Amino acid sequence: MYKLSYFQQSDPAIVLAFMRANPFVVLCGTNAAGQPVATQVPVFIDERDGQLFLSGHIMKNTDHHKAFEENANALVIFTGPHAYVSASWYEEKKTASTWNYISVHAKGKIVFTDQQALINILKRTTDHFENDPQSPAAFDQLPAEYVEKLSHAIVAFEISVEELNNVFKLSQNRDDSSYQNIMEHLNKGDANAREIAAEMAKLR
Repeated sequence: MYKLSYFQQSDPAIVLAFMRANPFVVLCGTNAAGQPVATQVPVFIDERDGQLFLSGHIMKNTDHHKAFEENANALVIFTGPHAYVSASWYEEKKTASTWNYISVHAKGKIVFTDQQALINILKRTTDHFENDPQSPAAFDQLPAEYVEKLSHAIVAFEISVEELNNVFKLSQNRDDSSYQNIMEHLNKGDANAREIAAEMAKLR
């Protein structure tokens, strides 16, 4: 991870809020032969006795499921807005252009849980993202036989977070004039650029 002290967020509450706002993660690992695997899944972030836990579900018998059964070490990547930053926006223009972005890396051991935990995570995931108990797609509206069939094809997991690192790369190393100019240009860009500008505005 790109770890420079002035690009790191020191407030754990801000880091946690970012993770919760961006729950669709890249779950990475390696198999026994050292070959990398990855999948993208939504996760929940829970805190118990000061310890962070990530939970979700993946398909069974895939390369990543088999790999995690062989090697429990997992890297979970939370990503958010990102935007190109042109050196032409700096006061000192004879320097490299760059990219502003926010990312959090969580490392820990993955554990596959039992059938009841799987049903719980399926219900929690569906109800949370559907966000409407009356929706025909709410978990309680699903036929029992469908849930039973589905549950044999997937497996729930939990990761106890052992290490958490972050990069909030938002031009903190630029002078005030360049910083303001970067924000002005980003605010003229796409949704990602405007989100980065909004994050920069929070810092200064």
